[in-house]
Amino acid sequence: MKKITKTNEQWLQQLGAEVYGIAREKGTEAAFSGALYENKQSGVYACTCCGQPLFESQSKYDSGSGWPSFFSPLHAEAVDESADGSHHMQRTEVLCSRCDAHLGHVFADGPAPTGLRYCINSASLKFNKE
Repeated sequence: MKKITKTNEQWLQQLGAEVYGIAREKGTEAAFSGALYENKQSGVYACTCCGQPLFESQSKYDSGSGWPSFFSPLHAEAVDESADGSHHMQRTEVLCSRCDAHLGHVFADGPAPTGLRYCINSASLKFNKE
């Protein structure tokens, strides 16, 4: 897969300040505020920056965390993980493997079958209804 790279100015112009702050500067949206948090439609969640498919609606569940949560990515190759020691916490950051957009974090407190909770910002996702 070919990586997508753009300048910060190009990303900012494409995304707007709010989404840029989350997806490109590793920000987070307020809990329970994201447009896709309560979405229950069937479809695919893609990266808001590059359009790469990331998660299927069948893997989405209500974790009660305030962010869209998934127990697995669409394909293992769709996301990358990186150690994140910000905010005096040790977490695992989730990134789009195609454009390195910050998506959110993954935690080991999710449901079966994976036991994982991919806690993802709505602003980092674009929903494509089936």
